[in-house]
Amino acid sequence: MNVPVAPHGRALPILSPQKIRGLKPSLADVIEYRKSGLSLNWIVGCPLECGYCVRHLFENFEMKVPRRLMSDEEAVASLVHHKYFEPHRTPIQLLNRATDPMLPVVKPHVFNVLRHLDDQGLTNHLLIITRWRIEPEDCAVLNSFKNLRLTLLVTHSGIDNEKIEPVDSNIAATSLRTLFDHAERYRTVLYWRPIVPGLNDSDAHLERARELSAQAHATVFTGLFFRKEIAAYYEAHGLPLPYEDTARRKIMPQAAEKRILDYFHTPEHVTAPWGALFRKTSCAVAYSHGEADYNGHYGIRELCNICPREQLALCRRAWRKPDLAEVTEDARELGATGTVEVTERAIIVEGLDEPPRYFLQHGYGYQCHDRAKPHHHRQHGRAPIGWKAENGTTTA
Repeated sequence: MNVPVAPHGRALPILSPQKIRGLKPSLADVIEYRKSGLSLNWIVGCPLECGYCVRHLFENFEMKVPRRLMSDEEAVASLVHHKYFEPHRTPIQLLNRATDPMLPVVKPHVFNVLRHLDDQGLTNHLLIITRWRIEPEDCAVLNSFKNLRLTLLVTHSGIDNEKIEPVDSNIAATSLRTLFDHAERYRTVLYWRPIVPGLNDSDAHLERARELSAQAHATVFTGLFFRKEIAAYYEAHGLPLPYEDTARRKIMPQAAEKRILDYFHTPEHVTAPWGALFRKTSCAVAYSHGEADYNGHYGIRELCNICPREQLALCRRAWRKPDLAEVTEDARELGATGTVEVTERAIIVEGLDEPPRYFLQHGYGYQCHDRAKPHHHRQHGRAPIGWKAENGTTTA
């Protein structure tokens, strides 16, 4: 697939205020708090045309040429002065909703932002997700950052239907190997997604993923984010609908997960029978850096049953049930209503949307859930599609 490359040294244009006002407000807002981190998205527009892309939700899928919403310096200032940003604690993500950060015209701006953040001495986790080409010279730049805990997550699905995913998965596979071979200060994670039963879960697909997992510090697998906007795109373009229903959360059916875990299971590897395979992104990131999970997933013990023994011990030592009075005070300051509860699994709140919940979660290293949107045993954080009723016990 051909991707436009800007002439050497030319910065991406910045959209005019008038054009920015014409964007969907959620797209024009460069800061979004997601579970894996405070996300900075100061560049929009992508030519890669993956059919399941979340850009459908922002109504800019037809914007193929990347453009900036502000300068790199303004983007850094917006991040570090954001009300939810805490130096050395808040995990950060760059450009994970509206473009690929390693596109040739985008990459110089990503490196510039990384340099500005690193020069401030920040040691925050910083995640970059890509499926595009990475060269050894890029690795040299990535290794040059001294303070940030940098992780490159390489998206690889193995989907060979060009109408759904026109980008050759071999590009990501090559980038993964390049990153792994040159890694010094950063870490590399195989981001195996989206897994869709009947589309990319054959024995050949699973074997390919297992081979690639040897070229990463960790592997995380996840399902399809299938919202109504994405379903509408599928229907308009005559693509086979992967599921009859859409869902707020990612879809990973129980049978699909079992198939993957059975394939990866190597019981003779007593201390790590599934290798470095994880269900959650932050678990893979934390493991690759030799740290406990910053999202506090240890409280959801059924998520941990595939973790390497040493990682489980690390998370166990770091995991602390927070003080109810302290959590209640913090939650009230953020706007929580109703009863605040701290269980053995999570902080339970009412009246808080995702950003303040994630702020509490990362601050305490402990899961924080909305009482109105309960998580369920074993299905944790996933859509109910493909899960049997007996596995749907509410755990808040």
